Amino acid sequence: MKQFIFHVSGTHCPSCKILIEDILGRQDGIVSAHVDLKKEIVEVVTTNDERAIDLAATLSGSISKNGYTLSLQKTTNNTTHKKDMWMAVPLGFALLGLFFILQRSGILNFGIGGPIRPMTSFIIGLIASVSSCLAVVGGLVLSLSAKVSQEKTSTYKNFFFFHTGRIVSFALLGGVLGAVGGLFRINYTLSTLLGLVAAIVMIMLGLDLSGVLPKKNITLPTGAFRFFQKIEHTALTPFILGFGTFFLPCGFTQSMQVAALSSGSFISGLLIMLAFVMGTFPMLSALSFGSSTIAHSKYAPLFYKTVGIVVIGFGVLGALTALAALGIINPLVSF
Repeated sequence: MKQFIFHVSGTHCPSCKILIEDILGRQDGIVSAHVDLKKEIVEVVTTNDERAIDLAATLSGSISKNGYTLSLQKTTNNTTHKKDMWMAVPLGFALLGLFFILQRSGILNFGIGGPIRPMTSFIIGLIASVSSCLAVVGGLVLSLSAKVSQEKTSTYKNFFFFHTGRIVSFALLGGVLGAVGGLFRINYTLSTLLGLVAAIVMIMLGLDLSGVLPKKNITLPTGAFRFFQKIEHTALTPFILGFGTFFLPCGFTQSMQVAALSSGSFISGLLIMLAFVMGTFPMLSALSFGSSTIAHSKYAPLFYKTVGIVVIGFGVLGALTALAALGIINPLVSF
């Protein structure tokens, strides 16, 4: 057996690691494939007797449709990063401006600058579905998708049970969080502090999305993911996996859980988490049927940076509102 180390380009989030390892691991002669997102390399163990350059070309062909490339030399993308950022900033501010206009006009109430409302939660879910949520949940979806495409006798019932499990768990447990918050009679000050925590989390996530912070690469541990891969074909496992995603380490999910807790009622908590999970549904359902165009296209870096700016904007407004409510600063904007 031989071991090769290739540089990989085109990765955007931890789900890329899962997808690349899954695809390469299925190629003839490949014993194992391990992706290091921080170093942007792939370690491949193979029984093939090919030269490194030929193997890189062969393996690149298997992942090129997903926007990834393997090479012997590392390619720099500083220029592309700066170009994307220059485009992302005005696009992000334009989207924030659109949200403000719609809210001020009374057409839609996004709850910008105030307590998290279902509409705000839905938008955050849309953003989460192409970022941290995609990182921790997307791998499970991609694995299910790969199995369905491989096994001709498979149906899409696994997807139905998986997504049903997610929706049920987020709605039910979101309601439980709201009820717990009401049971302990969370007062206004504590509720505002929880809102400030959620806003800070959003700001950090936005900085991460926009590429300002170093990649954290939060995803499921490899061992846990492999375990899920082995058992996901059983009857109720997709539903159980979907239900369990409520507890996975996703920053956006956790910030919405804080919002549900501070809402103080079962119905409010249920609506916040239900709106959030429905926001994640379009992207994750697209992944279910083999479509990962947005997440793994050449425009993905620009897309991530743009939504990162939007998330930072939401987070900053939420933080300023919380600080004003605590009397630390004067209100800057009246909603």
